[in-house]
Parts: sequence; C-alpha cells; structure tokens
Amino acid sequence: MAEKILVTDALPYANGKLHIGHIAGVHLPGNIYVRYQRLKGRDVVHVSGSDDHGVAITLAAEKEGTTPKELVDRYYPVIKGALEDFGIIYDNFSQTSRPIHHETAQAYFRRLEEKGCFEVREVNQIYCPANDRFLPDRYVEGTCPHCGSDRARGDQCEACGTILDATQLIDPRSEFCNGPLEVRPVIHWYFKLARMSSRLQEWIGTKKHWKPNVRNYCQGWFNEGLSDRPISRDLNWGVALPTEEAVGKVMYVWFENTLGYVSSTREWAVDQGDPDRWKDYWLNPDCKLVNFLGKDNIVFHAILWPAMIMEHGDFVLPSEIPANEFLNIEGQKLSTSRNWAVWLDEYLADFPPDPMRYCLASISPETKDADFTWKDFQARNNNELADIFGNFVNRTLTFIKRYFDGVIPEPGTFSPEDREMLSTVSGAPTRIGECFETFQVRRAVRELIALGNHSNRYFNDQAPWNTRKTDRARCAATLHVCVQAVRVLALVMSPILPFSAERLWKMTGLEGRVDEQNWDEIDIDGSLSGRTIGKVEILFRKIEDDEIDAQIAKLGKSVARGDGKTDSGEALESAGTDNNELISFDAFRQIDLRIADVVAAEPVPGTDRLLRLQLRIGEDERQIVAGIAPKYTPEAMVGRQIVVVANLEPANIRGVESRGMLLAAADDDGAPILLGPDVRVQSGSSVN
Repeated sequence: MAEKILVTDALPYANGKLHIGHIAGVHLPGNIYVRYQRLKGRDVVHVSGSDDHGVAITLAAEKEGTTPKELVDRYYPVIKGALEDFGIIYDNFSQTSRPIHHETAQAYFRRLEEKGCFEVREVNQIYCPANDRFLPDRYVEGTCPHCGSDRARGDQCEACGTILDATQLIDPRSEFCNGPLEVRPVIHWYFKLARMSSRLQEWIGTKKHWKPNVRNYCQGWFNEGLSDRPISRDLNWGVALPTEEAVGKVMYVWFENTLGYVSSTREWAVDQGDPDRWKDYWLNPDCKLVNFLGKDNIVFHAILWPAMIMEHGDFVLPSEIPANEFLNIEGQKLSTSRNWAVWLDEYLADFPPDPMRYCLASISPETKDADFTWKDFQARNNNELADIFGNFVNRTLTFIKRYFDGVIPEPGTFSPEDREMLSTVSGAPTRIGECFETFQVRRAVRELIALGNHSNRYFNDQAPWNTRKTDRARCAATLHVCVQAVRVLALVMSPILPFSAERLWKMTGLEGRVDEQNWDEIDIDGSLSGRTIGKVEILFRKIEDDEIDAQIAKLGKSVARGDGKTDSGEALESAGTDNNELISFDAFRQIDLRIADVVAAEPVPGTDRLLRLQLRIGEDERQIVAGIAPKYTPEAMVGRQIVVVANLEPANIRGVESRGMLLAAADDDGAPILLGPDVRVQSGSSVN
C-alpha cells in the first residue's frame, strides 16, 4: 500500500492579493514537495484554503466600507486563480467561512471542552464607549511599554517583537473610535496551554531532524514559560463558540484556522463521493502530516496546534514542519501598504510561471531571509534557464532534427565518456530526490544546474558537429546519450518547472505526460532509439533589460489593486545615496559578507588582469571574476580563504558570469591586497 502523506499550506488571509512572499515561503515549496511525492507514487492529499476570519479581515472590511463576507468572497477567486495559474493546484482549496469549517471547528471545541481543556476567566479589555463595544487587540495601537515604539499593536510590537496585551499599551488609541478608550472587565475562554509544556517539550525533543529555526523558536517559548491562551474574541464575524455562556463571542482565529486543514480535507472527501475518506489521513497514525508555513506561524503550528491535537487525542500529529524565513524585495522588507511587493497576478500578466518558480526555488528562504531582485531574476532566467538548460535541449534536438531526420539514433557502442555521462544522468534522480525529501529546494536547483552543465560539457567535448562528418556512429552515440539526459532532465526538473518540463517531454516525442511518470523508474531508457522527436521550440526565452526596468519602476508606486482601490504607494524617490552620505545600519546589514574557499582558479582568456575563481561558500559553489592577476597567480589562489560579497547581483565580465565580489584593499601602486581571515575558519561563515 502506498504511503499516505497529508500536506497542508498555511492559509492566506482573504483580505488582498497574493505576492511572491506568500509563494516563496509556503505555497511553492509545498507544491514542489507534492509534485515530487506524486512522482514517487505515494498517496498524497494537498489542502489549503483562505483564512476568512480574524481581525485582519474585519479591519480590511471596515476600512473599505464593506462586509467581511463580501470581502473574502471577492478575494477568494483572485487568490485561488493566481495560484492555479502559477501551477499550484490543490486537491482542495477551501474557505474557513464555509459551513463545513464552522461545523468542524465547533465539534473540535466541544471535544476539548468535554475534556476540561478550557477555563473561563474575567479579564480586562479595551472598551470603546462611543461605539459600545470591546475592541479586539489589533483594533488598538499605542506605545510599547518595552521599547517605546508608538506604533505597537494590541497583540504585538513589531519593533521589538514582544507579545503584548492591548491593556499594556501606553496611551492606547483606535482609528475606529472617536472618543477615549477605557479598560473594562469581560469574560473570555482560555485554552490551558501551560499544563502542556512538558509534554510538548518532550515531543519536540524527538524531532532532531527538524530545521533549527523551528526547534530554536519553540525552545525560546519554553524558556519563557508557556501561558494559557485566550480562544474567544468579541467580534461579530467568525466561528461562534458553541456554548450558551458565550453568546456574541467567536473563536480566536489561531484556534480555528489550523482546523481549516481538517475541514478542507473533509470537503475534499465529500467531493470524492466518500465523506469519511478524510479519516484515512487525519485519524491514521501512520499518515505523514507535513505543514508548510512561514516563520511567523511557527508558534501556532509547532506548539499550539500540536497541543490541541494532543488534547483531542484522535488526530495525527505533524511529522514535519518545514517553516521558511521571509522574502525581501530589492533589499527592503516587503510592504504591501507601500506597494513594495511583486504581486502574483501582475507577474503572470507579463511572464510565464516557470522563470519565477525557478528563481524563488533558487533563493528559497530555507534558513534565513532571502532577497528577491528583478536583475537576479533576469540573470537566472537568461544565464541558467536559457543558457544552460535551454541551450543543451535546443542543440540536442535541433541536431537530431537536422542530421538524423528527427529520429533518435541507435547508440551503437558506448565509449568510456558515454558511460560516464550515462552514470551521471542515471544518478540524478537519487541526488535530486534526496533534496526534495529533505525540503532542500535550493540544493535541488544546484543539482539541476550541475546536471545541465555536465550535459553541455559532454556535448561540447564530443563535438558531434565534427563526428557527423568523420564518424557517424560516434555522432549517433553522442546524440543518443544526450537525449537520455534530456529525458531525465525533463523528469527531475518537473517539480520546480512543471510547464517547461511538459513542453520538453512533448518536444522529445515521449508518450503520456511528464507528471504521470514514476520517479523510481527514471533511468536510461533503451526504447528511445527510433522514436521521432516533436516540434523543437525555444524552451526559455531571454528577458530583455527594458522588461525588467518596467518591473522595477512599479515598486513603491501607487497602483490599482484590481478591486477599485489603490495602495498608498509611498514611492521611494531617494533610494540611492551620494558617496559621501551616511547609510543606515539596516542598509549595511543587507550586504552579505561570507568566507569563501578558493577551489580552482584560471586566467580569463584574452585578458592579463582577470582570474576566474571557483569558490565554495558553505554548501554553495559559484564562480567570480576578479581583476587580481597582476598580483596573484592562479596557483597562489587555490586553497586560499577570502571574503566575498555573496548577495551581489550577477554580472557578465568578458563573457564570463561573475556571482559575487571579493574584498581587497590597494597598495601604494594600486595593486590589490586581498582581505581574508587571520586563521582558517568554516567556509560560508558570516563576516559581521
């Protein structure tokens, strides 16, 4: 029986469109993982939906002068449609405002209430006399009692990260109330989380394979001590607490939105014609539950959600929580209010999905915040997708079309070089599959690039343009090996590049669909000989500078959001600085200085100043071009440790791609003096 895997993606709030920050940290890595697992033949159900409740929704609705229901129903198809156009299609994408979710959440509440998991308490809360209502925490702003920021929210101060209660704020205020605010007593329901501390710590202690960011984040909460958490709010929009004493109260969104995974799976089962099928996953201790989310959701999924499951007693606990960090845009924190964002639907209006899927996979914020720049996007598309993968595919298939009448030739006798190439191709699924299994998407991209580079190098070394004239059998063997590489490349790239992989599959003349193949059967296919290839097309087109300049120009500008509204658009008129101006510490922190090992060096042909250096920066390998040849020989550079700017956008120097810059001073004659550590340190170490 196939292994059962239940995959969930954190629910996006239905109060606006999706941007690439949502995609990079949650939806894309979840989709890549699911596509891979399906190729492995495993029984996978992938669910998500829109988070329709909570203060974020009511705040947006009040600001727009509409109802929460009208707001979420407007954005739901926008969100779902953009995801599908991007190749992220769920088994079920639901809404937490649907009856099936309300029923699911209320049944869960009753089960926990029967088990004594709640306590009713009288607490103080901010009250607005003018509007005669208690204000939820995010309706209130004020001065943080810890750091003094005057923009602290009633639940958290984003300036210092401290979790707050609105009554702790100094000089509390609300833009939704005209008069002064008061503090009054009110009744609320609390989930007894504190008593779960030891059990949760013991459980998380078994998750040695989890990412350090998840384990460390949880340990920080344990060190501070877990407190009981309120689960009720005074709102008229949400899942009503199913108890007579709680008339007019709804569930706190943290309590019910993770139950959206359950209700979405139930909805899927109903649509399958088997309403109880959801139990095969949620009530199956052998099912693997994988929760994809951003780091801001770690506490909810790694502490609160497991505590709820433990108290319930029947549901499967998370097996994996591959939480990702955040995505910045052009060196700055993503801001929807300033339109400092790349909106998914706007991107899709200008470009196909796969280049962005590839770029975001390449910079996936797996262990630290990542930075998206349009120039890097262009460079990865042009230099990697087009020049590495597209070039190899086009050369191989065009050559067969032109010189072998479009028929994949018989290989004849394989040379040692052929066998070495076939061995590399045959091992690619194992290497890349291990990356997908362990949520290392960036590493998977590096393995894909390595396969593409190896394939291009093999094509060049075998020189079929010569052997077709001098040794046609040798030429046929070369082209046959190359087609084997094209076939495997289409399969192993398909989780990240599904649209391009399918086009490549058809171009190669292969039967069926690429996403219907079996990962474990990706190997050298002896039946390829004699097949007729399909119509050969450019797999990846190059993106021009003016297209990128137009995208950069959008950032920070007030633009229509597709709903009759506009963003405030605080345009950044002075993004640059003069050489003599000071920069902020935050700006300096954007420069990623790393220790690199030089593993190879050689002169750049046609120059007497440039060296091409092959570097290892932690697990990353890349090349840079540096004008240090007058001072340093290639032999003197190999084995040396240097300091490099690791997040500099790629440049093309004398036809050679350079991804980074080394640091050097200059002597009295202007010759470079390299900077490096006094003692040998770990490659990839940060320079602070």
